[in-house]
Amino acid sequence: MNKRFVVVDLETTGHSPKQGDKMIQFAAVIVEDGKIVERFSSFLNPSMDIPPFITQLTNIQNDMVKDAPLFEEISPKIIELLDDAYFVAHNVAFDLTFLQEELYQCGRETLYNSTVDTVELARILLPTVDGYKLSQLAEYLHIEHENPHQADSDAEVTARILLLLIEKLKKLPLTTLKQLYALSLHFKSEIGELIQQVIEDKSYAEDDSYEFIHGIALNKYQPHSANEKQHSHTYEIFETEKQKLFHQALPLFEERKGQWEMMNFVQECFAGNEHALIEAGTGIGKTYAYLVPAVFYASVHHHPVIISTNTVTLQQQIIEKDVPILEKIVPFPVTAAVLKGREHYISIRKFIQLLKERNNNYDAILTKAKLLIWLTETETGDSDEINLPSGGKLFWEQLNESNPSPSDFKHPWKLYSFYERAQNRAQNAHIVVTNHRLLLMDVMSNHELLPEYEQIIIDEAHHLEDIAGEELGERLDYFAVHALLNRIGTIQDKGLLKKVHHTFVKYSIELNTELLQNLFVQLHSECDDLFRLIHSFVQKRISNQQGEIGRSSYRYKVEKEHGHYWTAIQEAASRIRFLIHDLFTWNDGARHSFDELYDKVTKNEQSSLHEFQTAVKGFEHISQQIEKLLFKQQSHHVTWFEIEPKGAANATYIYSQPTSIADTLADEFFAKKQSVILTSATLTVNGTFDYLIQELGLYDFQPAQLILPSEFDYEKQARVYIPQDMPAVNEVSLYEYSAMMAESILDVAKVTNGRMLVLFTSYDMLKATYGYLKELNDLEEFVLLGQGVTTRNRNRLLKDFSQFEHSILLGTNSLWEGIDLRGDLLSCLVIVRLPFSSPNQPLLTAKFEQMKKEGKSPFMNYSLPQAVIRFKQGFGRLIRSKSDRGAIFIFDNRITRTAYGYHFLHSLPKVQVVQKTFSNLLLDYKEWWNEKT
Repeated sequence: MNKRFVVVDLETTGHSPKQGDKMIQFAAVIVEDGKIVERFSSFLNPSMDIPPFITQLTNIQNDMVKDAPLFEEISPKIIELLDDAYFVAHNVAFDLTFLQEELYQCGRETLYNSTVDTVELARILLPTVDGYKLSQLAEYLHIEHENPHQADSDAEVTARILLLLIEKLKKLPLTTLKQLYALSLHFKSEIGELIQQVIEDKSYAEDDSYEFIHGIALNKYQPHSANEKQHSHTYEIFETEKQKLFHQALPLFEERKGQWEMMNFVQECFAGNEHALIEAGTGIGKTYAYLVPAVFYASVHHHPVIISTNTVTLQQQIIEKDVPILEKIVPFPVTAAVLKGREHYISIRKFIQLLKERNNNYDAILTKAKLLIWLTETETGDSDEINLPSGGKLFWEQLNESNPSPSDFKHPWKLYSFYERAQNRAQNAHIVVTNHRLLLMDVMSNHELLPEYEQIIIDEAHHLEDIAGEELGERLDYFAVHALLNRIGTIQDKGLLKKVHHTFVKYSIELNTELLQNLFVQLHSECDDLFRLIHSFVQKRISNQQGEIGRSSYRYKVEKEHGHYWTAIQEAASRIRFLIHDLFTWNDGARHSFDELYDKVTKNEQSSLHEFQTAVKGFEHISQQIEKLLFKQQSHHVTWFEIEPKGAANATYIYSQPTSIADTLADEFFAKKQSVILTSATLTVNGTFDYLIQELGLYDFQPAQLILPSEFDYEKQARVYIPQDMPAVNEVSLYEYSAMMAESILDVAKVTNGRMLVLFTSYDMLKATYGYLKELNDLEEFVLLGQGVTTRNRNRLLKDFSQFEHSILLGTNSLWEGIDLRGDLLSCLVIVRLPFSSPNQPLLTAKFEQMKKEGKSPFMNYSLPQAVIRFKQGFGRLIRSKSDRGAIFIFDNRITRTAYGYHFLHSLPKVQVVQKTFSNLLLDYKEWWNEKT
């Protein structure tokens, strides 16, 4: 490729040169003919002090730049380097804009170079990478990054990334390159010029690892042959030699007594057709402990064993990491499959159709480009593989395999169905990994979604109750309705209605589509009115208390609500249902015309007609939901509204959930399966499974039970600190307590050097504490992150937290579990309050009412056990390996001053608990931390 690229990176005092920020380092790496041919870098004197957080990020000190040249002194060299070259940078808009402003300020002319943004290029060509920061790409591409956030090192790494991306571009099939080039007009940098050059230079035959359909290149499908499950090895034979086999497969394998015990326990439960509950402490190795007996059982009995998890992370770990090792351990080939709902898999037919449609939205264009590359790589077609932009996730709703058309079950589309392939793999697998939602959907659909099975292991089982409640309930919100209406569109605008209208006109079939459009316009207006009315209704009835990240809720009972607002809500809902009835009347009248068209139209037109009919049916479901939620409340269900007080006036959600899922799970799940094994690191309270047995409906099944403590040495690795001089939360106002917490958090941070996770139960308190912390003078040496304040994106928060050495992360409910920050990434955990759920939550209020009727204590039978399990989950964030070390500060004095507080301390592993005044605790921590381990 005869192009000259100048890869630029800048370090600056801030983000805005127009507000006085200056460059402190410039670096350029010149690439010609696929090689690095020159490097240039220089520190720059900004004529101002470098902010402390920039020094922490870059390690560039004031004394390193005080004798450096001014920018204007090196500007001639920069202009010379950039002459007749592509300007390349990682986030080119920032570097180019900053450089342009600096050049302008010293009287130099504007740059007009073509640009290549390596962020944009990587997002397209590396669709499955978790993130596109320079450090993440360097790690993914195995490029050594010596000094992150210094311009010379960053420019070097960016140049090497550019070279690898260009090489990948050259290896793509010609048909994919042509499709990319067609999209490149809408890219933000001049990537299209690179693609055009690669197309012109391409002269070799296509790689036979691809297959092609309608101008799209796909990774060639290799069907999985049915696995021969019969063999002479039984678990009993394996038992005698398992230690040798584990050591052969894992040279660094550490024998763990708890792992052997759990392995044998699972085998015994399968053999005896027993349900079981297993709490396996962190570090036990529970995944192998259930996978080994599962594959033996499946292989001998010719039935798959289902493994259900709550998180994608654990599913990926099992398939990508654990199963390959499992194959080395057991003496026969192992087959494993992942099975998810249809919405997870891409429809090739729909993608080809949407690729042809004009759409200037950047996220949609970027998603199309990423998918073109991904399809040349993926074996599964599973959206969890691909890192989609935020707008791309909406685009995915139009091209996944949900709501298949009749043509999807015929040649050739059936051959390219990733969902069908996943189903086929699952039918022939020893273990099938799925998620709790699909598992429960399968239960409620008479077991039509998963392969036939009798044995199942439910990992992360503490989530099962919540997921079951959601799946057995209803949810209706404005955004879902709005998305459906947008998908239909209008005759004039993009959408299904326009396609249907043009098809009828094309084939000269008379149908009053104008009437249909009027119905959809009225539906749009009435739905907007309904959700706005509900929003106003809730605002007039709620207190100021808010839930997770600021939502407010209001529980209602259809038979008891009255007044002007409620009447207006029901009238609006009735109008929507009448409009939907009119829609179906129109559709019934048009059925003959649709049937007549199906025999005449093209396959693409057939697909559009089918998708339109499917969308119309979606309104039937909405009408049914409205009836259940606003007119005929289901018995033993609780209904409530949620709003975002500071969000849009129609940002409204309507929910219905059963007050208990125990009987349903007992009758539809546990009674119909031979062996259900539930496991997690946090299932017991005070050493018993009583709470979980009651909530999940296991009381009639007498499940086998096993508790395995963690194999970590908590007495050496951790300490729990409880200050004796903290006031009770209810003794002072929210803001007084938050101000006190801010000072205490900063004091702890000073002695622990950050790396601190602070867990709240109230978003209001988190937000107030964050505000007070920002006002403290000594905070500047720390990077402060707040969930819902700096960002709502959980993964982004964790990446930012990991990036900075002296960081403090304030988090709420979703950060109490499911995060794995090992080693030096996390050394201090602060629990602000014991994690009791708010008793004002609608679902809990209804549960408590029911429990009181049954003569039970809502606090002792539900609130306390639930809080203890959540407390154990929070505690488990700190020590994740045998080499980890850290401290936990618990600021809620109820843990020592109330009769129920011992439940929390008793739930912890054997760890030293120190109770002193706050100042003395800090001294104790310093002494302990400095001890040799």
